[in-house]
Amino acid sequence: MLNCSWLVCSRWRTALVLIGLLCSSNRLSAQELIVPPDAKLEKLFESKVLTEGVSVAPDGMVYFSEITFSHVSRDENGAIDAGFIWKFDPATKATSIFRSPSGMSNGIKFDAAGNMIVAEGADYGGRKVTRTDMKTGKAKIIAGLFEGQKLNSPNDITIDEKGRIYFSDPRYLGHEPIDQPVVGVYRIDTDGSLHRIITDAGKANGVCVSPDQKTLYVVSNENGGTAIDRLADPDATEGNKVNLPLRKGLMALLAYDLAADGTAKFRKVLVDYAPFDGPDGLVVDKDGNLYVAVRAENRPGICVYSPEGKELAYIPTEVPTNVGFGRGKDANLLYITAGASLYRIRLNREGYQLPPSLPELNRIPH
Repeated sequence: MLNCSWLVCSRWRTALVLIGLLCSSNRLSAQELIVPPDAKLEKLFESKVLTEGVSVAPDGMVYFSEITFSHVSRDENGAIDAGFIWKFDPATKATSIFRSPSGMSNGIKFDAAGNMIVAEGADYGGRKVTRTDMKTGKAKIIAGLFEGQKLNSPNDITIDEKGRIYFSDPRYLGHEPIDQPVVGVYRIDTDGSLHRIITDAGKANGVCVSPDQKTLYVVSNENGGTAIDRLADPDATEGNKVNLPLRKGLMALLAYDLAADGTAKFRKVLVDYAPFDGPDGLVVDKDGNLYVAVRAENRPGICVYSPEGKELAYIPTEVPTNVGFGRGKDANLLYITAGASLYRIRLNREGYQLPPSLPELNRIPH
């Protein structure tokens, strides 16, 4: 015969344990819920100049840019490094050159078919957006001119679930003419047409579509100049250069309503970083939280925000440029480009990635 009193007591004990676990979970801070207390920032690679645009391919390989500023990266004969896209293998921890010249690549993303989409900047770069078939290695130019004029310096990229590509087009360095009259955010449709959809985002830099496809996040990082390589005092002696004074503008994380037709309308400023420097690149997790590379000199690092702009967690780093989540079993690995290096840290959240097209499903590591 079943001992009912024992069963009741057992159920009460189970309930009390569950209540205890729930209370314990509630006591955890938002920081601990996202960043494990024992999580460590791991340095994976160090280059020479500036790393940017980290992104993980469907096969798990990690790609990132090294922007080799022409005023910095010269050899003894005056030859200029032509920009690199690096490839990092998480299994072997080996890093190798994937492409050089890179067109001075900056932002990198992978579309649902596994193609690499690259924003190529100025300073001897391509000033265009390209798509590379990772099976054949062949690249195509998918955006290079708008209204018959060259783009200023494509910077960062995001892609929606309809396959439309969004990119920012500021100018931070380079000797080339500035041909577009405004700093814009553009959309490339699947038919190849190019549309300028945002002109009121300050100096648009990082861009990211929310998982529900209803918000386009845009970073403004208005540093006050368009050619950081030409701002030293020409009368100063080498090694004792004096920077010219600049008036910085909007340093903010902005949210735009993204309509089904791909148009965008300003909604609100989520975070205002004035008087310090603002963010650079950003990504989102599956819950819609934002992971933003914040360049503020008083607090550099990765700030995690809710979709409403509330800070949830903070990962201190050297001055960062961009972030990207891993895939499959490593979907909770956050890769970070900062300074001249590549880092990673394992979190309690998984990153949002585009749903893969059917042929790509078997390429994602599990």
